[in-house]
Amino acid sequence: MTQKNRTRDLTVGSPMKLILGFAAPLLFGFLFQQFYSFVDTAIVGKYLGASSLAAVGGTGSINFLILGFCQGSCAGFAIPIAQAFGARDGHQVRKCVSASAFLSAIVSVVMAILTGVFCPSLLRMMNTPEEIIGESVAYIRIIFLGIPITILYNMASGILRSLGDSKTPVFFLIVASLLNVALDLVLILYAGMGVAGAAVATLISQLVSGIGCLRVMAKQFPILKMSADEIRPDPPLMKRLMLTGVPMGLQFSITAIGSVMVQWSVNGLGVNAVAAVAAGGKVSAFFACMFDALATTMATYAGQNLGAGKIGRISRGLRDCAVVGTVYCAAALGVCLLFAGNILSLFVDPGQDPVVMEMAVRYLRINAAFYIPLLFVNIVRLSIQGMGYTRVAMGAGAFEMVARTAVALLLVPGMGFTGARLANPAAWIMADLFLFPCYFHSLRMVRQRLQIPPEKPEGKWRRFLPSRPRIRRRRI
Repeated sequence: MTQKNRTRDLTVGSPMKLILGFAAPLLFGFLFQQFYSFVDTAIVGKYLGASSLAAVGGTGSINFLILGFCQGSCAGFAIPIAQAFGARDGHQVRKCVSASAFLSAIVSVVMAILTGVFCPSLLRMMNTPEEIIGESVAYIRIIFLGIPITILYNMASGILRSLGDSKTPVFFLIVASLLNVALDLVLILYAGMGVAGAAVATLISQLVSGIGCLRVMAKQFPILKMSADEIRPDPPLMKRLMLTGVPMGLQFSITAIGSVMVQWSVNGLGVNAVAAVAAGGKVSAFFACMFDALATTMATYAGQNLGAGKIGRISRGLRDCAVVGTVYCAAALGVCLLFAGNILSLFVDPGQDPVVMEMAVRYLRINAAFYIPLLFVNIVRLSIQGMGYTRVAMGAGAFEMVARTAVALLLVPGMGFTGARLANPAAWIMADLFLFPCYFHSLRMVRQRLQIPPEKPEGKWRRFLPSRPRIRRRRI
């Protein structure tokens, strides 16, 4: 397939059509990613019991803390690639791809070594119940030692999306998902590896996805054919990518610190609470796939249009994203109110663990009631990052951390599990209060930097703005 067929230009055409076309395969991919995460959790919960489910679920926050940094950094490295592609600068695209590969290799090795050694200490610091800490360490240590594999897929898929190709990563993710299902059954049910089998299955699946994306990049993207000069490390460019990628990684980690504090407080409530949050969180993550797809789309969309100097299209794209996302939020809430118990029964046996089921239903429904704030956290934050202001967007992570930490320290001790249910809604609302002013400030900064005058609203949107009073000039 030629370069023309693989890349996609998001700087021309209807923003709504482009966003829907780009987000659809991303959504499909995220759903499949959650699908094999579902399989891990469902098999562990159904066949290994609530204790093993709690052991895997109890690592979720620390998992997000570490892997979130790696994934966020890869997403940040990809933003300059999207901007260079939007500016039609093939040489700069290749230089950025080369620099991101070097940086990803360094980050992956360092993070794998550090986390593999210190994961038991991290879990104990989180107040993990002693009866599940052995299984928790067995699971998360394998995941952490496989960080290079996780970064490989995230780096390759991020580069492809920056060039407008959202379909190739999805194809290999589907293949990996099916492989993961088969490996789960073999390693957990037949090989008797327990929770470690779920971790090994996940890493093998990600390795298949990463290698597949690399092969497509090498064979079907002429724009990525590099000369010796373009492959050579470029320290100034690597520094620029670090200034873009590391803040995005830190943003995820800062957000995760709040999640770690909530997990610490939930761990103190006992195994039933840990299992309920694990099951409810899995289902909520499934519904959040739409937000992830729209947000990832906005990062590429904003980056390409910034590179092309078309700043007005960024706001129009964000508006269309908000319309699509709000309709989805209403539908998701309806499903959770009506069918929460049926969905959660995939992970929890209501006959054996009725208390866990009741707690998980309550947890899921309160999350669904606040999906609209979560939608804006995702699409506004990624729009800001797509414009290159990754350090500004870090503040959203700080606001989320503060909100979750306050809930963990002030509400959970007095309100128990009811307080824990309020952690995510509080974090999402606080982040929005920070992000909306930052978004408009970022737009002003971009216009000043590129010397672009503010655009006048078009058509029907003009009537929503206050009219300017007419000034009568006095005759002399």
